[in-house]
Amino acid sequence: MKILISGICGFVGRRLAEGLLDSAADKVEIIGIDNLIRPGAWLNREGLIARGVKIIHGDIRQASDIETVGPMDWVLDAAANPSVLAGVDGKSSSRQLLEHNLVGTINLLEHCKAYKAGFILLSTSRVYGIEPLAALKVTAENDAFVPSPKQELPVGVSPAGIAETYTTAPPISLYGASKSASETLALEYGGVFDFPVWINRCGVLAGAGQFGRADQGIFSFWIHSWRAKRPLKYIGFDGTGHQVRDCLHPLDLVPLLNKQMQGADSGAPRVVNFGGGAENSMSLKQLSDWCANRFGPHDVAADCNPRPFDLPWIVMNSSLAGEVWDWRPEMRIGAVLEEIAKHAEENPEWLALSAS
Repeated sequence: MKILISGICGFVGRRLAEGLLDSAADKVEIIGIDNLIRPGAWLNREGLIARGVKIIHGDIRQASDIETVGPMDWVLDAAANPSVLAGVDGKSSSRQLLEHNLVGTINLLEHCKAYKAGFILLSTSRVYGIEPLAALKVTAENDAFVPSPKQELPVGVSPAGIAETYTTAPPISLYGASKSASETLALEYGGVFDFPVWINRCGVLAGAGQFGRADQGIFSFWIHSWRAKRPLKYIGFDGTGHQVRDCLHPLDLVPLLNKQMQGADSGAPRVVNFGGGAENSMSLKQLSDWCANRFGPHDVAADCNPRPFDLPWIVMNSSLAGEVWDWRPEMRIGAVLEEIAKHAEENPEWLALSAS
């Protein structure tokens, strides 16, 4: 089986490529395409080449770069600008965001159309509507926000998290809109041109080797910054650090991907959540406490000013994934954090290499 992975030299692309090789090395051939614009990407490139992965230095925004790949059985779209502030923070271009996250996906879908390849999109919890989540009444328990029981929760929201039935109506940020539009087009392409499509909406992906920027993954950024005693700050929500996210290691997606590529005609829902869930969630304050126990004390500043698109509680409900794919996250959040911590100790220069 030949698999093309876009964004393969990013953290998620690399870990998925390695996981697929580990699970079925004699049955898969992996080709990756990456524009190598992210600091640290070249480090992943060398490791993948050593494992026999062919890396194409190309940009999925350019259709001609993808044309050089040739026939594939599956395309795994792991390329994206993942920042919810992209295009609106004054530091990045809204046009470039859409070119990376939407135009690039369209070019990959055209490739699938040409060769009848299956398509798997790694999407995001950020396709879900912001306003009802921002309006949730939350209470702090053990230094972490939870939805208050004294309210009528939006459809699709429960203490177990956000389910697929929750609204995807705007506003969802330009980043969220680019992924939502990609989802819609992927499903349309698959239906019209008769190739299988899976949309995997993921929570916060985290693990060793993640690039050292907050928009690349808050868990890794926080742990690396804490170990290096770099400045950290709780932003918004009264500067308490009570905002909560769930955590998922990308290797937990590998068994799912193998099932999806083998079960193209399984009849399973095409759009499914895959996240750490309530059991694998943590607030920034709780993460700070974990870091203090692991590395020693470090001061965290507070900035009470709200930031666009920030939400107090985002936890993915993956119960549908358990029903249709018998899937659940295997790596607990403590193990994920410890993996990152060991990587931070073994690579003290990581932030300088990957965070510029």
